[in-house]
Amino acid sequence: MLRLKNIEWIGNAEEGHLRLLDQTRLPGEEVYLDCRDIHSVWQAIRRLSVRGAPAIGVAAAYGCVIGVQNAQDCVQALDQTCDKLATSRPTAVNLFWALDRMKRVEPVTVRELWSEARSIHEEDADMCHRIGCNALTLLDRHIISSDRGVLTHCNAGALATGGIGTATAPMYLAHERGQRIRVWADETRPLLQGARLTAYELAAADIDVTLICDHMAAQVMREGRIGMVITGADRIASNGDTANKIGTYSLAVLAKHHGIPFYVAAPSSTFDL
Repeated sequence: MLRLKNIEWIGNAEEGHLRLLDQTRLPGEEVYLDCRDIHSVWQAIRRLSVRGAPAIGVAAAYGCVIGVQNAQDCVQALDQTCDKLATSRPTAVNLFWALDRMKRVEPVTVRELWSEARSIHEEDADMCHRIGCNALTLLDRHIISSDRGVLTHCNAGALATGGIGTATAPMYLAHERGQRIRVWADETRPLLQGARLTAYELAAADIDVTLICDHMAAQVMREGRIGMVITGADRIASNGDTANKIGTYSLAVLAKHHGIPFYVAAPSSTFDL
């Protein structure tokens, strides 16, 4: 399992702060950001120091706690904090889901908000584990009994969530139960989340991962090396339409052409009904 903590609250509710692993510095450096004011949280989300829809939601929830720590009027401070954080990364629906949930907390006190933020964090970790358990049946069906691997795009792993990831969750669980699994990770241009993050975290967990450039996906599919494709999502509409990192649509078309099952793994907070 990944030994790094990408999101962590340090200290108590009234005086604590948010610590984030700066993912823009990976894999070369392991640098942590200590966010003690709302602007630093906003900036961390905006510049992709923390990224991945579920992780953004967790970070924003903790940001709400920071925003009211020294406020005389907690209700007003919370409203202002939510308005600011909502402008940080509007593509991830989890951001707005988390902010809406924090605005419903009563009474609006630092300790109550902190308790809710911790619940959001813990629930995300639990959802990741349950996603992994459900998706293990898919690995058993398409991967484990064959020599084929699973292809993933971007980073929907432990670095992108409060737990073991969404798309990577079944890979971690299969590895834990001693099953050999081979993962193919797209580099994911232009920001290389697959190359810098997915390949990095899976290798750190001793999972067999092969990094390929984006345009190699068609070839490894044609050669029969891929048994299934699984990705995360930034947003899922009520009819099932999914928005994810650029390049995901191309993979879906390629998978359909080669008769390879394509799956999307995401928590309920990613659904925009």
